[in-house]
Formats: sequence, C-alpha cells, structure tokens
Amino acid sequence: MQHRVLKWSLALAALAAAGGLLAQAGGLTRTLVGREDVSIPGREAVVAKVEIAPGSGAPRHTHPGDEISYVTEGQVEVQIDGQPPRIVKAGESFVIPAGTVHGAHNKGDTPARLIGVYVVEKGKPLATPAP
Repeated sequence: MQHRVLKWSLALAALAAAGGLLAQAGGLTRTLVGREDVSIPGREAVVAKVEIAPGSGAPRHTHPGDEISYVTEGQVEVQIDGQPPRIVKAGESFVIPAGTVHGAHNKGDTPARLIGVYVVEKGKPLATPAP
C-alpha cells in the first residue's frame, strides 16, 4: 500500500511541477483523478475532472494521444478543425483523435463539468497550444 501511495504522490508532484494537466486557465480548472500505464508500450492514461465556467473555454490545442471526454453537467461546444462545431450535453461524450487541433467553449449560463481521459505518449506535455 505504501508503494502505491508513494507512486501516486510522485506522479502528482511530477505533473504539478511540469504544469501540464494541473495548469489552470481563466475559467477552466482541471483536477487530476488518476494516472496509470496502459497496455500500449510508451503510453499512459491520465484521468481528470474538468470544469469550465460560463463564457470560458479551452483554446485551440492538441494532445499527444486520444482524448475521451464525458460531460457530467452543463454543455460544451466542441470545435474540431475541419468539422462544424458540436454541442455536447450532460450524459454525452466525445472523442478527439491524437494530434487533432480542437477547442471547447461553455456558451451556457451554468458551469460545464466533464471527466476527461487522455491516452497519451509518456513524457510529452499533455496539451500543446495550436495556432
């Protein structure tokens, strides 16, 4: 048990030090829920609770792996390059393929809450801003 607690503590510390997932943008908060290796060599799953305040969002960015998100409250407009914007409501999910430029915005009047799962390459930043 102590080994597992130490492993999680080190993972959280490394993530916080790097900024990565715990970095906060105006109106957007991410809280790490878990981080574990997956069966694909060189990849890991990062799980986070995400809250987007009304009128706020995540600017255009990419991930070094797939994003799978589930909206638990509210709604978000997901903008994926090359596709029309899509409204995703509570109880619905979306998938963003690795390397795809995208963003999300809460155009509602209540906070949007999501659970995001990112299956990404280890050692790379979780998100990279896109032009």
